[in-house]
Amino acid sequence: MIKLSLNLPAKRRIDLTLVKRRGDSQNDPLLPKLEDIRRIRTGSKFSRFFRHIFEHKKIKRFLGMNLAVFAIATSYIPSSNGFSEEANENFIAKAPVVMTTESGIRYPTENIRITQGYKFYHPGIDLDGVTGDPIYPILSGKVTGIQYSKYAYGNAILIDHGNDITSLYAHLSQIFVERDQMVDIHTVIGAMGATGRAYGDHLHLEIRDHNYPINPFTLLP
Repeated sequence: MIKLSLNLPAKRRIDLTLVKRRGDSQNDPLLPKLEDIRRIRTGSKFSRFFRHIFEHKKIKRFLGMNLAVFAIATSYIPSSNGFSEEANENFIAKAPVVMTTESGIRYPTENIRITQGYKFYHPGIDLDGVTGDPIYPILSGKVTGIQYSKYAYGNAILIDHGNDITSLYAHLSQIFVERDQMVDIHTVIGAMGATGRAYGDHLHLEIRDHNYPINPFTLLP
């Protein structure tokens, strides 16, 4: 700071004070000096330190640019959407489905012994039994898919119950229905077995809403 005084006639004087202009905050150091922190009267030392950093223009500009990039990038993330077991390893757990039917709903086996429940990595339930036990549809519907395979679901049946609700019956030893056949809860559609990727005789049952597995216990009585 520089002070200048000029004496003028008639007992008058001009006092000038020259002060160096403070630099743009853009040039302020990112990490504050200890003297700058001490000059701030409010807050603790930690809060004063981090307040200086997050109020710095460079930090604000950096955060603003990255938030914008994140918003643009997430808008381009694609969303992905069968009979194949591998195709349904990633699934969405949906809310319970409410259905009303005149014929009612039932378990697909006469004896109900559940050996494995519905989990993130197991999108259905397993019902225990022996090879040859009769398998029934859980609801009336139309057979829309039949598969004979030594892998994954093995011999399997897919039934459409309407309203985009389907049920899958896997690891069957025999299949007694044909594609496009109408069935009800009294129709024997197949026999229990251990075909495909199965460890012992059992029925693997899946219920799907718009092709995504849901917890069968939300529908079964």
